[in-house]
Amino acid sequence: MGLTLTNVDVVYGGVIQVLRSANIEVPDGKMVVLLGSNGAGKTTTLRAISGLLHADLGEVTAGEIQFNGKNIANGDPIGIFDLGIVQVLEGRKVLEHLTVEQNLRIGAHRRSDLRAVKHDLEKVYNYFPRLPDLLPRTAGYLSGGEMQMLLIGRALMAAPKLLILDEPSMGLAPMLVEQLFEVIGRINREEGMTVLLVEQNARAAIRQCDYGYVMDGGRIVLHGTREQLEQNQDVQEFYLGLSIGEERRNFRDVKHYRRRKRWLG
Repeated sequence: MGLTLTNVDVVYGGVIQVLRSANIEVPDGKMVVLLGSNGAGKTTTLRAISGLLHADLGEVTAGEIQFNGKNIANGDPIGIFDLGIVQVLEGRKVLEHLTVEQNLRIGAHRRSDLRAVKHDLEKVYNYFPRLPDLLPRTAGYLSGGEMQMLLIGRALMAAPKLLILDEPSMGLAPMLVEQLFEVIGRINREEGMTVLLVEQNARAAIRQCDYGYVMDGGRIVLHGTREQLEQNQDVQEFYLGLSIGEERRNFRDVKHYRRRKRWLG
């Protein structure tokens, strides 16, 4: 069944509306990417799914968020986690004073099947062969790339049904970004794991996804398959750095009113 957002509005502090009638579908076993500029509402969308809005005085004020047939809008974060929704937050939030091994094992803290936990730990090592060498290291002293491997590995230790990744490539060297997305693609294909990905690196994200959405001003303004996104002129210009029949331009160089006019027709 997967995840479905239907006409979701999110308001902060009872005043500021950030999401406006957002409709997103993440089918079981698929990888879906959510694109958009800073402030478009992407992270708010993820927080609405994970139940983390309350920390910022946010609330889903309209619509439904369904996960495997259950409405989780404004739900308890622990209850949502126990349903199998696990989010890797933006900003590489490792437990800095614990070792790499302790971080990984904490990911499985709500699981009781030790044999399955051990099996999943071996799978994490398979996806990230660098981690076994880092087990005794204090997590706060890892490089950015090593931290991101650890965070995704820790999330996998929770045996998620839906893995949510918020800007996993931020601050990483291009070669590491390519390697990271290859691993995320393998996890999706080999484990059949459903993945929702928010990412600024549109080229790398679209290459791995099955379907994608573009968000602007809290609204979904475009959606389509990988092939449709790659061939869409607006996506090429604003997110892939290409222009059709004119000089190459950057998304930030396009006036906001012109961008919205093109998105919304």
